[in-house]
Amino acid sequence: MTEVKFDFKPVDEKPSRRYRKGSKYDPVVDTFMESDETLVTVDVEGKDANYLRTQLNKRIEAKKLTGVKVSVVNNVAYLEKV
Repeated sequence: MTEVKFDFKPVDEKPSRRYRKGSKYDPVVDTFMESDETLVTVDVEGKDANYLRTQLNKRIEAKKLTGVKVSVVNNVAYLEKV
C-alpha cells in the first residue's frame, strides 16, 4: 500500500459562506430608476431579451422596487415606470 501525505491544521471556526452582493444587472435598474425616462429599451450584448427580462425582474424583486415593469415585445426588452 502507498502512503498518503496530508496535513492537519487546527482552526477556531469554519468561515461563513460568502454570498455575492448585488448583480451585474443592478446598474441597468439603478440607472433607469435615476433617469427621467418612463419607457426605454434595454439591450445587453450577447443576451437574449427573454433572459434579460428574467434577470431584471429578479433584481427588481430583490430590491423591492414598485412601479417598475419589464416586458419583451418582438425580442426587444423594455423597462417601464408604471
